[in-house]
Amino acid sequence: MAGDINKVILIGRLVKDPELRHTPNGTSVTDFTIATNRTYAIAGEKKEEVSFIKCTAWSKAADVIAQYCKKGQRIGVDGRLKQHSWDDPDGKKRSSIEVVIDNFQFLSPKSQSDGADYHGEAVTSNEYHEPGASEEKPFSDDDIPF
Repeated sequence: MAGDINKVILIGRLVKDPELRHTPNGTSVTDFTIATNRTYAIAGEKKEEVSFIKCTAWSKAADVIAQYCKKGQRIGVDGRLKQHSWDDPDGKKRSSIEVVIDNFQFLSPKSQSDGADYHGEAVTSNEYHEPGASEEKPFSDDDIPF
């Protein structure tokens, strides 16, 4: 049986400044929301749809995003979807979906980034995986049979 795929790629603008926190063992976690816009036409009338997507970055990626990203800046992210489920105080089932960031790239012009050293560079968050995430190891040239 083939493996399932859970991959998301988004480009949007930060809705507010990212929020950095730390787990009890000191791992950095940054939460932020990006707005993505879609423009379409119905009967010749231009319409716009905005989606607000919650994102979470871990470890070095969390530190870099928290340090260099500000409200309104454009960012490209890729990662995977993660669903959270809980019962609210009234006993109703609730759920939410977020993007757990694997890689990101700043896309705003340098003048908006206050000279950030990381501007325009892709950053990979592969040195730490969120608790419970699978530990996939990258392959080497020796693994290729030809």
